[in-house]
Amino acid sequence: MSTVTAFEHLLPPHWKSLVTAWLKEDTPTFDFGGFVVGEKQEKAVLLGKSKGVVAGKPFFDEVFRQLDCRVEWLVDEGAEFEPIKEIAYVYGSARHLLMAERVGLNMLARCSGIATRARKLSALKAQHGYKGIVAGTRKTTPGFRIVEKYAMVVGGIDTHRMDLSSCIMLKDNHIWSQGSITAAVKKARAVGGFSIKIEVECQSEAEADEAIQAGADIVMLDNFTSEGIKVAAASLKDRWAQQGRPDIQIEASGGITEDTVAQYFSPAIDIISLGSVTQGVPHVDFSLKIQRSTT
Repeated sequence: MSTVTAFEHLLPPHWKSLVTAWLKEDTPTFDFGGFVVGEKQEKAVLLGKSKGVVAGKPFFDEVFRQLDCRVEWLVDEGAEFEPIKEIAYVYGSARHLLMAERVGLNMLARCSGIATRARKLSALKAQHGYKGIVAGTRKTTPGFRIVEKYAMVVGGIDTHRMDLSSCIMLKDNHIWSQGSITAAVKKARAVGGFSIKIEVECQSEAEADEAIQAGADIVMLDNFTSEGIKVAAASLKDRWAQQGRPDIQIEASGGITEDTVAQYFSPAIDIISLGSVTQGVPHVDFSLKIQRSTT
């Protein structure tokens, strides 16, 4: 029995329709290049040309499956590789291989890039012995979020909230609209039910105290310095433990990157979230080459 994690089992039933939309976008009418190469059966090799973590296999498989091609993987999902590496073989007609090529490669390059950054963050966490959570944020690409969140999981970090329905996060605009943190939390609690956590973005210890007093489950200390947040988090933890709220979670967020994340590791900080997991992330370089005929 394989011990490789079947990450594709996370995916919802509708995900394959995204692949259909990608293919429709790239070939909206005639496929002129496909007319040139025709139906000759070919074998292509997927090459990993820059160091990284492979992520996105289910999506890549589906791109080619919808065009009657077959992928034979040589590398497991989540595996790290050094270039130049043969990652997979793909079999199908020449026109279908080339129709799927750019869609599949674009997806795989970005998904693997995010997973690679996530893996580096996971390694930093282990290296420093940090026991909290490192998470990506909801700063994802419209229409592509499921791929990007999937990449975080493959890379080994938390996805934070998936969408607006999976956690109630009250940020500055919510609070300004309602007039106070207390009013915003009260209104959120009235509709969120017992199973949905409420998180409040705070700019100071005083705001965090108000959020916790109002019933927030998580306080996000936003844009604090690394040293300032450690002091504030420890103070909040100690104060509210004495008042019967040892369960309160504290999140650090705002401008944190792969280069600075270790500065925020602290026993008093439960969660560190980074938008840079998906924003400005370098892609992993792949190419697909049809094997040249020897005849």
